[in-house]
Formats: sequence, structure tokens, C-alpha cells
Amino acid sequence: VQLQASGGGLVQAGGSLRLSCTLSGRTFMGYVMGWFRQAPGKEREFVATISKGGTNIYYEDSVKSRFTISRDNAKNTVYLQMSSLQPEDTAVYYCAASTVWAIREHEYNYWGQGTQVTVSS
Repeated sequence: VQLQASGGGLVQAGGSLRLSCTLSGRTFMGYVMGWFRQAPGKEREFVATISKGGTNIYYEDSVKSRFTISRDNAKNTVYLQMSSLQPEDTAVYYCAASTVWAIREHEYNYWGQGTQVTVSS
């Protein structure tokens, strides 16, 4: 399984970005997809996850009202729409795939390479 994340960049506070992550090598619908992030000097943390069919979604509290996770199973792609971005959202964002419903890092089987999101104040 390979995961390719894209869409990061530099944005001003209050702005928006959409991250994408495409899975190849296996059947996309066989995986729960998650997003994690790692800020400088901090541990990687959970952001959001979406079930295989897209019906179940779970967010970390600090992003719940600002980020939206979605998936397009026809395109083998999961998205993270981020709005009202703040400097504290600055991090490398990683997508990950799990065969089971998961919100903990160790429960994910495959990881993308990460995409940098920088929010300026």
C-alpha cells in the first residue's frame, strides 16, 4: 500500500487549505482513513478519521468545528478540508490507513509521507 499526500502550503491565519491523500496498491474501501499531524517539537497527534464507507467520522476536539474529512472511494482519495486555520495548526500532516476503525497511531498500518502546513499570523 502506498499513500501519497498533497495540498499543504503556507496560508495566513483564518485561511483554508484542502489536503488530499491517494491510496494505491490495495482496495481503498478496505481501509479506514485517518489524518494525523506533528508540530515542531511535539508528538504526532490524531486529527480525524473516516470509516470505510464514509458514514462514521470522528474528530479531535480542537478541529471539530473547522476541519472536514471526506473520502471519494471512486478516486481512492481521502480529503481534509481545513478552514479558519490558526498558527497552532502548523504541522506536518500525515494520512494513514487502517483495516479497522482506529483513532490511535499504533492502530494504523500504512502511512503517507506527510505534507507541510504552515499558518502565519
